[in-house]
Amino acid sequence: MNSTLRGRTRVVITGLGAITPLGVGVDAFWRELLAGHSGVGPMTLADATTFPCRIAGEVTDWDPQQFLDRKAARRMARFAQFAVAGAAQALEDAGLDLEREDRDRVGVLLGNGGGGYPDIQDGARTLFERGGMKVDPLYMAKTLGNMAAAQVALQHGLRGYNGTIVTACAAGTQAIGEAGMLIRAGRAEIVLCGGAEAAITELGLAGFCVMRALSERNDEPEKASRPFDAGRDGFVPCEGAGVLVLESEAHARARGARVYAELAGFGCTNDAFHVVAPPEDGEGAARAMAAALRDAGVGPDAIDYVNAHATSTPLGDAAETNALKQVFGEGAYRLAISATKSMIGHGLGASGGMETVATVKTVETGSIHPTINQENPDPACDLDYVPNVARRADVRVALKNSFGFGGQNSCLVIVRYEP
Repeated sequence: MNSTLRGRTRVVITGLGAITPLGVGVDAFWRELLAGHSGVGPMTLADATTFPCRIAGEVTDWDPQQFLDRKAARRMARFAQFAVAGAAQALEDAGLDLEREDRDRVGVLLGNGGGGYPDIQDGARTLFERGGMKVDPLYMAKTLGNMAAAQVALQHGLRGYNGTIVTACAAGTQAIGEAGMLIRAGRAEIVLCGGAEAAITELGLAGFCVMRALSERNDEPEKASRPFDAGRDGFVPCEGAGVLVLESEAHARARGARVYAELAGFGCTNDAFHVVAPPEDGEGAARAMAAALRDAGVGPDAIDYVNAHATSTPLGDAAETNALKQVFGEGAYRLAISATKSMIGHGLGASGGMETVATVKTVETGSIHPTINQENPDPACDLDYVPNVARRADVRVALKNSFGFGGQNSCLVIVRYEP
């Protein structure tokens, strides 16, 4: 770590929670990632019969009453249920006894793409078919984007900083980065952070399909998400949540917490280029990566592993590859790079949360999950994407990338913790 960073409050990761298409809980998620299993299948949450994309990464074994009483669950949108469940897992994993904490110093900062999509769609249908006074009385309380973070706070009595990041597909990663900033600024001692999304609806499907953004490989759902492969034809929508517990190092050590890793750096930029397309050279993404490295006080040579944004879109994957080459030069060819989305699909604002959980597990365990469906090399994507089979490696410093519509770019540097 750069000597200029000495004396700065260190931020450590002490708890993890995950609700994913590969299973509920971090253990199931991580086990399936290492095995290279796909969580993508036929879409059931929306009627996709008239759409060119009919597949998704759905949380198929979801039972909110594992985490909430029935009444509370009914009052929450699905994305908020995921967030509450992920937060409960992360708090338990961190061994935090909230009765012994100053809850004014415990914050929540979560990302999502736009709130309760299924409830928004249902409300609109009710409005036009039955009239406005038949809309669910809880419509606003379910649909607002801030309700995931609000519900986490309500469930646990967390009275500290509370916020929501809505920067499309960069939201979960940006929430984690800004949570670290809150702790460094002394605004919180503990922050639950990450992302949650449940956007698989007919309206959402229609919006992405008319853009030609989604994969149409319906006959082989498990092979549809294929980042960096020459046969990639668009992303596969998914849902879920990834939540982390961040603490100041001093607080974690004082309570004898187990530390997974350290959040050392955060970079955030905008392409200022196009509303949905990245620049071909990945210039904005490269600036975000470089900013995260500077914030962490490390050079490009220190990075051992990159968890890529890697949506499986023709433009996006090539642009990210070009951005990596800008930042790392010839060193890009020595990097181990993998795409979590190859197995779960693209969770929009939740992706950064789920993928950061995977990145932390990589640093903790020294195991790198593969990028599956690597069958046809693309000359434009010629780096080491850890094809098809997991790999053991000494990963001391990892980079996590997330890029979103609107040109939003957020990157994290996560390092092995050394007291």
